[in-house]
Amino acid sequence: MRKIVLSIFKVYLFTWLFAFLFFSYNVYSSSTSWSKIFASFFEIAFSLGGLITVHIIFLFFFVFFLIFRYFVSVYKKRGIKIALIRFTIRFLLPTLLIVFSFTYIISKNNQEDYTYAWNYAAENTSEKSKKSFLVDEKIRGMSVYQIGRNRNVNISELIKTNIEWVAVIPYFYQKDENTKNINTPKEVGIWSKRDSSFIRDIKKLHQKELYVMIKPHLWMSSGWRSNIHFKNSEDWDSWFSDYRKIMMHYAYMAEETNTELLCIGTELRNALQEQPNQWLQLLKEIRAIYTGKITYAANWDDSLDFPAFWTALDYIGIQAYFPLTKNKNPNLQDIKKGWNPHIEKLKTLSEKYSKPILFTEVGYRDDLSATIKPWEWESSFKRLYKKKSDRTQQLAYEALFEELWDKPWFAGVFPWEWTSSDFPIYKKPAQNTITIWYNK
Repeated sequence: MRKIVLSIFKVYLFTWLFAFLFFSYNVYSSSTSWSKIFASFFEIAFSLGGLITVHIIFLFFFVFFLIFRYFVSVYKKRGIKIALIRFTIRFLLPTLLIVFSFTYIISKNNQEDYTYAWNYAAENTSEKSKKSFLVDEKIRGMSVYQIGRNRNVNISELIKTNIEWVAVIPYFYQKDENTKNINTPKEVGIWSKRDSSFIRDIKKLHQKELYVMIKPHLWMSSGWRSNIHFKNSEDWDSWFSDYRKIMMHYAYMAEETNTELLCIGTELRNALQEQPNQWLQLLKEIRAIYTGKITYAANWDDSLDFPAFWTALDYIGIQAYFPLTKNKNPNLQDIKKGWNPHIEKLKTLSEKYSKPILFTEVGYRDDLSATIKPWEWESSFKRLYKKKSDRTQQLAYEALFEELWDKPWFAGVFPWEWTSSDFPIYKKPAQNTITIWYNK
């Protein structure tokens, strides 16, 4: 019994060491201190999601350890021949069978009887934005997570798709919905190495005559940013003090880089409802230093009854993950019909505040149920249980543009996301659909 407990302890200790080294490898940079790496690791690892992940890894390592110890024992007692026979029959063959079964299921779910005729004539091959925005004021956007993260982004492919606006998405962090402190920049308006990467890439986009929206996102280890809640005004003041520093930091960045549009919040429903005066003061302070346009990204099902705020913005931003159908594998007419009730509400909202509606995000997965709950992210194992459907994704975008693009109150859209694993656009039929409509 003592040996078993000691073995469990050793594997458990190894798991935590592995998790820390893996985390450090992915976040380390010359400008990051080891004390900050340790603090960030323990904050993330000891959140609910972090603990679940670490213990799943531990179970995997422990099972592997037991298998390894068993075959070592057989080798010592019975020799290499018996050990190899048992290894083949009891481990190798079952493993290969499982791998083959999973591979077959994934292969079947990735097959799709759908042929799309790509329209190459609609593509922009000029290597520069057409700047159609100057003609019709429609924002032909795209969310590109890779921008500012030292990852190779082919800007020419964005331009070829007739994209004229790029959403640049910095992330900042707090632990959960009840944490009153947010990780803030050391000094507002002083650029870190990470900030410099965003500034460099924004300049590259501008060199290609693309417009930019800076859209900071709050990320948490557990919970959802819409549900941030505090019981007293002191805690709200503490949270908003940190939030103000972050937004002012990006406002200075937006002004320095001549960024055309700044989104000052994304899906922060409770904060907006419970602290309206804080938001109005923040907006006033940002206006004092930033001369570009400003929006806020409300979730599609938020209550939007805040007249003083919406009228002070340039665009009413919506995270437009509206449910459109109740059934899988819909046709185009079904999806278009699903837009009807949402369009009426959006039109009324625009008319009420005399502001255009901008879809700060909208996206559809490449599976058969993409239009039922478009906001849902899938696990890494989705191809084991979900059938791929480029057709459904493409039809969803076609319906969106057919129903909304020509509305006078509709300002445009930032699809999510260029190379996402769940909502992929690049090299999908949906990309060409966007190309065609952006070419209009």
